[in-house]
Amino acid sequence: MLIDLSSKNEKPWLVITSISAPNNALKMFASGCRENDFQFLVIGDTKSPKAFELRGCDFWSVEKQLESGLAYAKLCPTEHYARKNIGYLCAIRNRAAFIRDTDDDNLPRAGFWEVPRQHDQVRTAHVPGWVNVYRWFSEAVIWPRGLPLENVHDSVMPWEKLRETESNCPIQQGLADENPDVDAIYRLILRLPQNFRADRRVALGRGVWCPFNSQNTTWFPDAYPLLYLPAYCSFRMTDIWRSFVAQRIAWANEWTVLFHEPTVWQERNAHDLMRDFSDEIPGYMNNSRIATELDRLSIKPGIDHLGENLRICYERLVQLQLIDALEMPLLDAWLEGIDN
Repeated sequence: MLIDLSSKNEKPWLVITSISAPNNALKMFASGCRENDFQFLVIGDTKSPKAFELRGCDFWSVEKQLESGLAYAKLCPTEHYARKNIGYLCAIRNRAAFIRDTDDDNLPRAGFWEVPRQHDQVRTAHVPGWVNVYRWFSEAVIWPRGLPLENVHDSVMPWEKLRETESNCPIQQGLADENPDVDAIYRLILRLPQNFRADRRVALGRGVWCPFNSQNTTWFPDAYPLLYLPAYCSFRMTDIWRSFVAQRIAWANEWTVLFHEPTVWQERNAHDLMRDFSDEIPGYMNNSRIATELDRLSIKPGIDHLGENLRICYERLVQLQLIDALEMPLLDAWLEGIDN
């Protein structure tokens, strides 16, 4: 599978999925996109308002998604976060310079609009295994959603002792202040708000596992196929399991995943925490196992093999009965949407 990047558009895209009417966050994003020359796309769902109007924002209702000609739009279940993939496909097919991925309850700081660099000199973690990245950004007991609970208190090398290397980072996770991305167990027993250091960046090298989310993430064209969010798994795991697949394939290409200072703060939408907890159980029970199984796979290097590698990873997750077999036709439609 090839993506021709020879004539790519220089405009970055911001992609959000939402069932909300234009709220404060969406209005701030629309204003920022106008001022910073971003294309802003909001993917709606069946519960979205019938009339959605926001200057500087291109809103796609389900009807417009179905009219797009994308096979994926017809196959993906409604009322699911994975419909965000339709927005990614639109951005990819319009040759976005990079894609910024966030949600409708995050609010941008000035740094959100800065143009990122894919290649940078950055401190890099190289010791294989799970790492709690938040420990480099906070003194609090806090961990990212999706980190195996048995690794929450693992020690990390002091940030100052991490070696600076020239890193190729086509996937970059920005942190979020106030109400960061933590799991339901954290929210039920520990304190919020929490804020992170704004003076650090850390890249994770080959074999270093840490979940990343879809709340403040930047993707460069090399890694666009890895944006794929699975639909036939727990809602609370779709972006987390995507991150594991993306990391495993990234290593084969000598890519690192960059974690950087917070450029948004979150005013979290209403959640039923016990329902979140229930939806996160597949992660609590299987995330370590998923990493082990993905590590065992034979992954080929090269952008030409990204689609093949995605199939290999998701076929294994289906074999493990963690994702339903219905995922594979969706994945094929995703890859078809990228190729065409």
